[in-house]
Amino acid sequence: MKTKQILLATLLLTSSLFGSSYTVDSSHSSVAFKVKHMMISNVKGSFDTFKGEFEYDEKTNTLQSLKGNVEVASINTANKDRDKHLKASDVFDVNKYPKIVFELTSVKGEKAYGNLTMKGVSKKIELDYEAGGTIVNPWGKHVAGFSLYGKIKRSDFGITWNKVLEAGGVAVSDIVKLEIEVEGFKQ
Repeated sequence: MKTKQILLATLLLTSSLFGSSYTVDSSHSSVAFKVKHMMISNVKGSFDTFKGEFEYDEKTNTLQSLKGNVEVASINTANKDRDKHLKASDVFDVNKYPKIVFELTSVKGEKAYGNLTMKGVSKKIELDYEAGGTIVNPWGKHVAGFSLYGKIKRSDFGITWNKVLEAGGVAVSDIVKLEIEVEGFKQ
């Protein structure tokens, strides 16, 4: 009997240390980006199909873990010709690399660190982290939310397509700004 009590106490303590498990609600989340075009303006885009799971500690309002993946073929820049080109072999090469994967390694204050894998290349990245908190929604579900923002160099992931402009500069910046909004429901 004592062994069962110790096991139960260990399980309760472990679950409170790691937080609660959540599933990303894609209808209330977004994976978006923007990139400088022709050196003068930003073009925005998003990925419409993605999924993920995360652990969130309600007591400390802290993200504990996150693993998500994006279907690259779901890229949407509101321009069908551009989207077709972005899926092609000289940019994302969707047929060979259909997913982008992010796995959180740690959160320290307002910074989140993790491994991003895109086009077969994995790199450690740093993102700004903004906790949204938790609530019980009007339908009785426990919900948590947070935001991640940052910059990556697309060339670090083998995405190097570009055109040199006659006036100087390039058609597409190497810097891509990420804007990720996540809301999830407790499992």
